[in-house]
Amino acid sequence: MEKLRRVLSGHEDEEQGLTAQGTAFLWLPSGLKLFAVFYTIGNISALASTCFLMGPVKQLKKMFEPTRLIATIVMLLCLICTLCAVFWWGKRGLALLFCILQFLAMTWYSLSYIPFARDAVIKCFTSCLS
Repeated sequence: MEKLRRVLSGHEDEEQGLTAQGTAFLWLPSGLKLFAVFYTIGNISALASTCFLMGPVKQLKKMFEPTRLIATIVMLLCLICTLCAVFWWGKRGLALLFCILQFLAMTWYSLSYIPFARDAVIKCFTSCLS
């Protein structure tokens, strides 16, 4: 309860410190590799947490429903490609690109669980581009 009070009052220094530490990885000699690995582990942990909430079988069924099949495949490919770019291909720029794509894929995947959220995002972008 105390943590909730701190967050609501605007004193959430602990989370900002962790974010700053994660971003600081980018400035180390092999920091991009560490950043990409920890970013991917974080996204995998986010998926695992939903498995904990609704159960792994139900989560897998929901992940591969027709409404979010493409988002799931793109998200999983981005996770795998990020690790491949870091460890096997040795391309730091490509790893950073895949981290950005991971963020976009996870966002689009997460929006699929909110009714009409994808439609709202599409309308927002089309109205901004018009």
